[in-house]
Amino acid sequence: MSLHRTACATFLATWRPIGSAGTQEGQMASKVVVVGAGNAALCAAMAARENGADVVVLEAAPEHEKGGNSYFTAGGFRFCHSGIEDAATDVLTDLSPAEREQIVLPVHDRQVFYDALMKVTHHQADEDMAWRLIDGSRPAMVWLRGHGIRFIPMFGRQSFLVDGKHHFYGGVNIEAVGGGAGLVEAEIARVVQLGCAIRYETRATRLLQDRKGRVTGVEVFGPEGTEEIAADAVVLACGGFESNPEMRTRYLGPGWELARVRGTKHNMGAGIRMALDIGARPFGNWSGCHSVGWDISAPPYGDYAVLDNFQKHSYPWGIMVNLRGERFVDEGEDLRNHTYVKFGREIMKQPFRTAVQIFDQKTIPVLRDEYRIRQVTKVTANTIAELAAGLEIDPAALTRTVERFNAACRPGKFNPAVLDGVRTEGLAIDKTNWALPIDEPPFEAYVTTTGVTFTFGGLRINERGEVQDVADRTIPGLYAAGELVGGLFYENYPGGSGLMSGTVFGKLAGENAARG
Repeated sequence: MSLHRTACATFLATWRPIGSAGTQEGQMASKVVVVGAGNAALCAAMAARENGADVVVLEAAPEHEKGGNSYFTAGGFRFCHSGIEDAATDVLTDLSPAEREQIVLPVHDRQVFYDALMKVTHHQADEDMAWRLIDGSRPAMVWLRGHGIRFIPMFGRQSFLVDGKHHFYGGVNIEAVGGGAGLVEAEIARVVQLGCAIRYETRATRLLQDRKGRVTGVEVFGPEGTEEIAADAVVLACGGFESNPEMRTRYLGPGWELARVRGTKHNMGAGIRMALDIGARPFGNWSGCHSVGWDISAPPYGDYAVLDNFQKHSYPWGIMVNLRGERFVDEGEDLRNHTYVKFGREIMKQPFRTAVQIFDQKTIPVLRDEYRIRQVTKVTANTIAELAAGLEIDPAALTRTVERFNAACRPGKFNPAVLDGVRTEGLAIDKTNWALPIDEPPFEAYVTTTGVTFTFGGLRINERGEVQDVADRTIPGLYAAGELVGGLFYENYPGGSGLMSGTVFGKLAGENAARG
């Protein structure tokens, strides 16, 4: 029996008074069960514990597959700040003055955050939830830092070196040390240090209620079989339904059962289903999801060694074609952080759910590190016709596409750190930024498909993180956070806001679950 399971057995056997904040010495502590073990769940556990609750975390996965989708992210956070000096005061606290001098970090205040979220969701995001996310983002980052989570600038993925300084772009510029894996490992260590219990291979199957409808615990299935765990409050934070091919097909549409899953195989929609079974209100964009361009040779679910490096996010510096050799999106429509989710969905509409990214020697040096891993599907050639043959695309079709693209490119100064306006003119689908001719061999092509990260549909919560029922009344004792909360993301998603949302709403749910 693991240390975590031993601690949990003690927790389940007895009530014990604690002297933490919110609980007086000798007073019975509230019991909070957190379902899930990704960032949102671990934040809920930390917040509940520091507010006086006895906490048990239920993780459906075995310990070696812990962490939900958070483990597979880059660990990036989008939050409010007014530049590098501001962010360095209480978030990037490890930076030296000399390091700060080498960083150009654009202001990302509450209006910038709001505008980015509303732009990509076409103003469909719930206003109240949006402002709770935005205004809670900076305090939540400081709170995480206070729990020992360390942050660094995303030098490799979100900046370019210009005149000796790192110029950041796109709004998501700060990551947890060690990426998503480092974030989860640090949070788990902190949760255990605080005295929370973690039960692995323990899947929640049903919410328990009393005669008045209050949630009083969960039924689970684990190594010892089926059991019931009583609690004063339950926080659902176990992800969406992205790992469930049946639910993907039902809600996202035909063909989505064939998509790769970027992260965990354990997010089967159980939390959503359990809540709907007791009358929770469905909310949000149920036919939408976070998806990305993903290496076509990647396995069906996330790889714990490669993590997020199967993604291929440098498409703005080249062109993207389908297997007919046709471009199908404006690769330079906007900053990468505002388009990669949208384009992941567009790839699903192409023949065999496949897209090819093509680059020449002008931009190959600035491709992200994920293009240089060993597990990559890549073709190199000295002519476009040879490249097409290696890709099993009609050489005449691809040559025609590239020639027309090159002829449509207009002069301008290429700058990958901003919307540079270097564009094409006269194409059926013009490229509106970073449009450089593909004419300097050898050429490189990377074959991608769609990787699903998380689904956008979920449960409705109120300002306290409490789940609402179909009559818009609170379901007492039930809270939710993370991917299974609907209402924030519609059709698209601004990069870095997922982990931020999990932190803000996980903290909110944990605090209120502990306080009752």
